[in-house]
Amino acid sequence: MAKGDLPVLVGVGQSLSQWDGTNGPDGAPSPLSLMVDASKAALADSGAEALANSIDTIAVVRIFEDSIGSAPHPHGHNTNLPGTLARDIGATPESLIYETVGGQSPQALVNEMAARIHAGEADCVLISGSEANRASKGARRNGVDIDWADSAEAAYEDRGMGPMMLSREEIKHGIIAPAYFYGLFENAIAAREGRSRSQHRKAMAELFQPFSAVAAKNPYSQFPEERSVEFLSTPSKANYEYADPFLKWFIAQDAVNQGAAAILMSSSKADALGIAEDKRVYLHGAGEAADDLISLRPRLDGSWAMQTAIGRALHQAEKTTADLQHFDLYSCFPCAVFSSTAALGIDWKNDPRSLTLTGGLPFFGGPGNNYSLHGIAEMVATLRSDPASYGLVLANGGWMTKEAVGVYSALKPARFVPAEPYATPTEQVTLCHEDCKGTLETFTVTHGKEGPNKGIAFVRLEDGRRALANASPEALAILREDASPVGRKVAVTVDAEKERGTFSFI
Repeated sequence: MAKGDLPVLVGVGQSLSQWDGTNGPDGAPSPLSLMVDASKAALADSGAEALANSIDTIAVVRIFEDSIGSAPHPHGHNTNLPGTLARDIGATPESLIYETVGGQSPQALVNEMAARIHAGEADCVLISGSEANRASKGARRNGVDIDWADSAEAAYEDRGMGPMMLSREEIKHGIIAPAYFYGLFENAIAAREGRSRSQHRKAMAELFQPFSAVAAKNPYSQFPEERSVEFLSTPSKANYEYADPFLKWFIAQDAVNQGAAAILMSSSKADALGIAEDKRVYLHGAGEAADDLISLRPRLDGSWAMQTAIGRALHQAEKTTADLQHFDLYSCFPCAVFSSTAALGIDWKNDPRSLTLTGGLPFFGGPGNNYSLHGIAEMVATLRSDPASYGLVLANGGWMTKEAVGVYSALKPARFVPAEPYATPTEQVTLCHEDCKGTLETFTVTHGKEGPNKGIAFVRLEDGRRALANASPEALAILREDASPVGRKVAVTVDAEKERGTFSFI
């Protein structure tokens, strides 16, 4: 290991299974099998012989079942995914890592491992991850037994689930699912743009329709079907309401069986292994930022963390948005793309550059924390075929909470600069916990099988504080009108015993 060496991506791989239990247990994938398939593909993609023998570090992106403390393991628990992956690909690394929670993980791991290689602390790193939620749901639905239980004796570093990304007060008011958090962002953006619900659904559909077109041509897409603006923007049995303003196909789809892997090593190691120059893609810039709880953020119509992480990566790469030809922007919900394009200064309606290489989380698929490893794999393949160009991958965790960005090119950089530590915000909003009056700042309405069932709102007081509240029955009816209610006067009454506020329009 040589200190100061340039880190380089030399191999990428992806895996996909459409197995859903309808035809019995044969061929059922597991998170491990999908990682093994993707990792073997990445090893082969490098062109180096017996590359598994050179791997000194394996880092695995945390799977869904291990990302929620109370989540069951209905098919048995693999208690050492990094160790079993190493075993099944014939690698004997010195270091095994099981990463913390968040969709920022794939790009954050590339940033970290590139820094380790540059510091002489690692020489050849495999990063892999997967999800088999489609298999899990299908097996349970069809009464098929599948077994994921496994382990290995090798010691590994378990980075745990990290800090809580939601507060007791947010939970008390029902902000418990990603779509509910993102609905608050989405309606804030719609209000800023002066759009009604139907107008904003049209804008979201226009943003995402090209994503579905990319997904339709991607052989690793879980849902390879191009969908029209009319379909995406119109409520239907196949595109039902979930949380205002979202319909089903505006939301990341987690019923996937997908795996991805990337191999990062020192340039001197790549030279020693005889890896061809046309296989090599370099990290030119990296940026990371982590935001507060959503209820404490001053701004809800964009993302300070995205702005900061993107700015850091571009500055480090000595590039501007105009210098970039390729993007894979995290697209769990439209507001994430609206926010990242705003941070990049991209006019998404008129810019000819595609914002996705995979097809995005609603259409390509949303494999939990691991989506952006697919974005990185696609970026490597794209830059190999367009070697004079630059591309940017944005990976997002939580509710625009944790961001990691990489700027890549097949062109060799003059030097490598490790990513700075995560940036954190310096401003917070103070919360109000008593009866108050103010204006509706943003909202969402959650839906169940019987239709709309809860209104959740943030209320801004004249003194700058914010109150969380649920809608009264009369207020819920107003929230369901097409016109945006944001900006209207409301009164909040707090039930101290339940620790929950209720608002009415005044």
